[in-house]
Amino acid sequence: MEATEIAEKIETTHHGHPVSQAEADASFRRLTGIYLGVIAMLLAITSLGGSNATKVMMNANIQASDVYGFYQSKNIRQTIYQITAEELEGQLLAQPGMPDEAKTKIEKAVQRYRSRAERYESDPATGEGKTELLAKAKEWEARRDQAAARDPNFDFAEALFQIAIVLGSVSIVAASRALVKLSGALAVAGTLLMINGYFLIVHLPFE
Repeated sequence: MEATEIAEKIETTHHGHPVSQAEADASFRRLTGIYLGVIAMLLAITSLGGSNATKVMMNANIQASDVYGFYQSKNIRQTIYQITAEELEGQLLAQPGMPDEAKTKIEKAVQRYRSRAERYESDPATGEGKTELLAKAKEWEARRDQAAARDPNFDFAEALFQIAIVLGSVSIVAASRALVKLSGALAVAGTLLMINGYFLIVHLPFE
């Protein structure tokens, strides 16, 4: 039930008879209490979404860092193999009179190092080549960025719901229709932010 409806109901009649101010205030407080229960439920849902977004963001950031670390180690090993292969090829060129047996052995070593360097560049079979690892890291970064974009929505929604609950509670004590209307407006804004946090329909200008 909307907060504005709560405020308006106290102006209506009961079975065709005007209600007294005391009855109107009692009805107002009862309906406001129900309204606050709904807002508390929305606050709990929002807190759950915010907690989940934070966990996803932290986990994705850790995973991306780990994959990038693995990528760097692959890159270092690949560079070592490439340098070693080039050095051996240099030996072959510098010593053309090298015995055939030694020459064959070096050529096989060069081929082996080149092959390993190529596998480090791309290895679809294991998914641990540099190309595959870079793609995985980008995927984790995308998850992290999406969670980071969702998180502020939940933060602002929680704040608005908490303020709405405070204003609603005060309105019960003071029997203030104006306060419950203000509380309702904040609750509507909080609900929109909560929905946006889950579905990310609109990106907030700040994250």
